[in-house]
Amino acid sequence: MSVISPARPTNHTADYNQLGPTHQAHFDSFMEHADNAANTTEYNSAMAAAALAAGIPLPASGEIAKCACPFCGCGAIFDTAIPGLLTVEDSDGYNLPRLQCPDCADAHPAPAED
Repeated sequence: MSVISPARPTNHTADYNQLGPTHQAHFDSFMEHADNAANTTEYNSAMAAAALAAGIPLPASGEIAKCACPFCGCGAIFDTAIPGLLTVEDSDGYNLPRLQCPDCADAHPAPAED
């Protein structure tokens, strides 16, 4: 009798702090390109490259973010469409969403902006 184990969901998150310096530099560069993209094609390409640099597949939403928690050094990189995210107030001029990951949002939520 053969036993087939059920498929396990793949982990579509990464930890920025666990990436090597080269991968961090590439991730940062691609996220900056996405932030300054002139059109959808450039944005999508930069997001795909950032996900690749982080070592995760680009989620179906087509968008990832790095946790912007102002309270800890969380380096979570995640799909921006997952539940439990909080928007973080930030005056650094970012066009990309500045989000707290679900763990940080539960542990120490930042004020949300609408």
